[in-house]
Amino acid sequence: MPDAPVSDTRVPLSILDLASLKADHTSTDALNDTIWLAEQADEAGFDRFWVAEHHNTKSVVSTNPPVLVSALGAHTKRIKVGSGGVMLPNHAPYVVAEQFAMLEALYPGRIDLGIGRAPGTDQLTAAALRRGTDALSVEEFPHHVLQLLHWLGDERLDEPMVQRLVATPEPTSFPEVWLLGSSGYSAQLAGMLGVRYCYAHHFGGMDPVSVFEAYRSRFEPSASLDAPHAMICTSAITADTEEEADFLAGPARKMWLSIRTGAREPIVTPEAAAAHELSATDQIMLAQSPATKFVGTHDHVTEQLRALVEGTGVQELMLTATTFDIATKMATYRAISDRW
Repeated sequence: MPDAPVSDTRVPLSILDLASLKADHTSTDALNDTIWLAEQADEAGFDRFWVAEHHNTKSVVSTNPPVLVSALGAHTKRIKVGSGGVMLPNHAPYVVAEQFAMLEALYPGRIDLGIGRAPGTDQLTAAALRRGTDALSVEEFPHHVLQLLHWLGDERLDEPMVQRLVATPEPTSFPEVWLLGSSGYSAQLAGMLGVRYCYAHHFGGMDPVSVFEAYRSRFEPSASLDAPHAMICTSAITADTEEEADFLAGPARKMWLSIRTGAREPIVTPEAAAAHELSATDQIMLAQSPATKFVGTHDHVTEQLRALVEGTGVQELMLTATTFDIATKMATYRAISDRW
């Protein structure tokens, strides 16, 4: 079993965004906010900027990562941009391979392909995306990942179809591939395939230490990666005081509860969230699964994040946040980065 790497608290910082829709705003507003955030992250020195895939919901505009990644690449200069992730059961692997081959041709050395196993939506929507449910099983997923890896330069799969096809444009470089997950299954599969792994701590309910142990214990070197490489994604909101941070985190709590009840409403203002009285059931749900993992002063949250990195031994940290105002979100990221 490979040892957990000695972690440095100055590991690279990255950002995950969902292009969330605010109340009384448009989808165009949400997408422009995400592009602005990527520009700010680029200038501030963040390492990666990823966007997620969600469907059939009023609260998230990020439905098509490849399209949005292309826009992000055009508006940034240095930062790596990518998917966090593409939900592979929704798509034919060859389509994803060609999408990201084109992105890599447009922005060489700056494209990440994060792959997820969940459909990121309900089963009806997933069936509509793929015109059926035949590719949604757990058993199909590893094979589809191997197909995708093959078309993106990791040619380990000896199969007639993948051998005969190439993902065009013809590559001079390949996107960096990550497997994403919130379970031990994804961690073990990432290890067995010898690819980078990111744990979704911002909504995952497992002990991250055990998840990364599962990844490292099953790791087998591959053509693209000779040692385990792990990242943890978590959520944080900071402010000058605990009270202010808790107030700014109100919209995240309201959105989290709406998702849990199937409403998936747009993000409300902090004032509207504060006016919403939490029921006993709401309080239990938030206690069991907080909407934001780390809420508090800039210094306190940064120290908590350092402890998380050191405890898990990861090489990278990714941050995400749900706030009403995009400047509030960037203020949290800058405050943590300044102290990192």
